[in-house]
Amino acid sequence: MSETDAKRAIEAMVMAATESVHPTVLAQLLELPVDEIERLCDELAAEYEAQGRGFEIARIAGGYRYQTHPDAFAYVEKFVLEGQVARLSGPALETLAIVAYKQPVSRAQVSAIRGVNVDATLKTLEARGYIEETGHDHTPGNPSLFGTTRMFLERLGLDSVDQLPSLAEFIPEASVVEALERGLRVPTVDEVVEELVDDDAPAAATVVEVDIDLTVED
Repeated sequence: MSETDAKRAIEAMVMAATESVHPTVLAQLLELPVDEIERLCDELAAEYEAQGRGFEIARIAGGYRYQTHPDAFAYVEKFVLEGQVARLSGPALETLAIVAYKQPVSRAQVSAIRGVNVDATLKTLEARGYIEETGHDHTPGNPSLFGTTRMFLERLGLDSVDQLPSLAEFIPEASVVEALERGLRVPTVDEVVEELVDDDAPAAATVVEVDIDLTVED
């Protein structure tokens, strides 16, 4: 089989597949080494990019699949979401993020992190195909452990969960946290008095009258 025929066969099979195709499957069908399959797929990806195509062949969830080019995201989003209203809620996305970063994780652990019962949310995510039961924890009661699925990787365009953004990118610096704490903290009476006193006032000014309303309304 020539290199051109091999590429055409890869294109045809990946295009026909409903899920990403593992290189070992392509290698068996074409009777070629896995390394050769990966090289051909990389060349196809480079050719599509050079031609400015609206799609690409990408390594997703351990295999290869065709997907729209990131540059066309805005147009594809409008096309796909036109009239669609079934989106994941904020709590569902939070729960999914916890499972993705902490997996394998139990229902109780997710509830402890979120501070609310997550039974219904986990069932929704499981029904959508984003998470699945991966085993049981070796603790009293043997609670179920959950992890993300292959569909989760495909929807996010990732080859593995190792490609998830680092949580450090979303943690503010210590100076930002300190500023937020200062902004949220209620000042004491002494601090209010000190702030009201003019540091540049004459030394003879020894008496400062401060009218502070400490009434607390229900």
